[in-house]
Formats: sequence, structure tokens, C-alpha cells
Amino acid sequence: MAIRPGGRLKWGVFELCGINILGTGAYLPEIRVDNNMLADLVDTSDEWITTRTGMKQRHMVNGETTWYMGAMASKRAIEDAGIDASEIGLIVDATITSDFYTPSAACVIQREIGAFNAAAFDLNAACTGFVYSLDTAKRFLQTDPNLKYVLVVANEMLSGITDFTDRSSCILFGDGAGAVIIERSEKLYGSWLGANGNLAHALYAKLALNSHPFKSGEPVSIKNSETEFTESPAKLVQHGKDVYKFATNALPTASLNACKSAGIDISEIDVFIPHQANIRIIETASKNLNIPIEKFILNLQNVGNTSGASIPLAFDKFVKNGHIKRGQKCCLVGFGAGSTLGAIVLEY
Repeated sequence: MAIRPGGRLKWGVFELCGINILGTGAYLPEIRVDNNMLADLVDTSDEWITTRTGMKQRHMVNGETTWYMGAMASKRAIEDAGIDASEIGLIVDATITSDFYTPSAACVIQREIGAFNAAAFDLNAACTGFVYSLDTAKRFLQTDPNLKYVLVVANEMLSGITDFTDRSSCILFGDGAGAVIIERSEKLYGSWLGANGNLAHALYAKLALNSHPFKSGEPVSIKNSETEFTESPAKLVQHGKDVYKFATNALPTASLNACKSAGIDISEIDVFIPHQANIRIIETASKNLNIPIEKFILNLQNVGNTSGASIPLAFDKFVKNGHIKRGQKCCLVGFGAGSTLGAIVLEY
């Protein structure tokens, strides 16, 4: 594992630690739901969906669980990296659709892949989850000299919380998982993370919880509870205008700040891998940043919006097909519910 010359610790932190992505992996369920299939459910059409989102199809589970998809993507990333699962010291899983309240999906994945020397936890930052998780993993590598490899996985079963009677949202979401194996390196790295809880109501899904038998006759009144989070539990609720306004600003804001952190100009980025939410959001960001749309990786036409899994799914595909090459400067940028936003600039 490479550490900067001198390799010293300063206040318990490795100086100028970057990461190297050793391997990538992905998993997509076999069921493909195209726009015409959705048009049989709600009042929409292939043309309407394509022109507004850029999406043509998305994958949905046929019995797979969230942890299973994550485990499959993880196994492929481990094989691609050429390491043994026993060498992994940490698993960070980005998901909002875990199969359990507890245990974490990361712990179940640890079992499935045999990474029994790894600590494991889940991280919820919605569509920015992979960016948050990758940056968290980097910070563990930066502060723990005994940590060799980290598995970062993002896996989502959004079909399980999608409202298939809502034509404005059910056309967007799909299922899948992506994973990477990373190690410490001297490569270029910069990051920036943010959030705006004032927009928490713009995109959410409530938990369905049991009631305890000790309630009083006068329940506690919680500010904004009657006006913001009113819809049924366990289904995604989206206020499209708020989400779109946030996202079109979030993508350039996070990208510019991550480039500043890395000490480079945004024009030096070779490839942008954005959250695959909507083609219009990405096109608007491209114009606002004065960056050619050709620099942006687009996979949403094939997989739809898979939340935190969208960035590693796209990264894996375009690494494997040779579009993303070693030595290129990449910007991974996410934005989503919370509302959360963030970007990482790294050398692949």
C-alpha cells in the first residue's frame, strides 16, 4: 500500500492521502421495464418519459434482496481487484432500502463475501450516498495505517418504495448495485460534501412503525409534521419542482467545490460521473459550467435513477468498456434527498 515518501503520521493523520480504485463491480436484475410497460400502468408514453428524463428502461428485482444485489456487485469488485475478501478491513454500504432495520446491509454482505476481518456499517445519504461513503472510506484509510482495503458498495431496491400510481415519480426509479475496492495512494484527491435539511420534505419515504400501548390522549405536536410529511409510509413522495431547482444548482456547486479542494480547475476534469437522475438536470449543469456534455457519463437511459447506486453502476460500465481510462481526472458528483449533495475529484 503506497504512502507518501516519508510516510509519517501528523497528529494521527496521513498527510495528503488519496485513494486508488483497485476494482469495480456491478449487479443489475434481469427484469427490464421499458417506458411502454409503464405506460400500461399510468397515463404516460415512451415519448413523454424520454423527452423529460432521457430514460428508456430500468431494471427491477425478481426476488432479489438489497443485500443480495450488493453482495453480487461486491464479489465482482473483489475479483476485479484481484484481492482476497479476508484482506478487506472495512465495508461501507450506501443504501436507503435496506432489507432490515437491523442488521445493517453491510454486515449481511460481509457474511456473504467472507470478509470476516472487516468492520461494517450502512450510510444513508440517499442519491449522494456513494459519494458520502467513498469520502468516508478515504478518511478511514487516511487515519488508520493498519487498514489496507475498503469495500464501498451502494445498493438500492427502489421498486420496493415506488408509488406505481404516481406517473411523475414511478417512471424514474430502478434497482441495482455497484461497488468498488479502494486502497490508500498518492493520487490526486479532493472532496466536498453538503446538505440542506430545509428541503427534507422535497423527496422522502416514511417508515411504517408499530404504535406502543402507552400513548396519552394528547400526542406531542411536532412543528411542520402536518404540512410536510403527510403522505403514506413506505412510498417515495417527490415534489418535482423543488427537487429540480435544488439539483440543477447542486451539481455545479459540488463539482466546483471539489475541484477547489483538489487544487485544480474544473476544465481539467476529463470525465464527469454524475448521479443519473434526469438528462435535463445534467444538460443544465453542463451549460452552467461551460463543460461539453460529451464529458458527462450517461447511463440513465438504460438503468433509470438507482439512487446511490447510479454513480458506481455508471463508473463500472464505462471503466469496463474503456471509456474511463487510468490516469484520467474524474469528478463523481451526487445530489438527492435530504437534501444532500457532494462531489469527489480523483485520478483513476
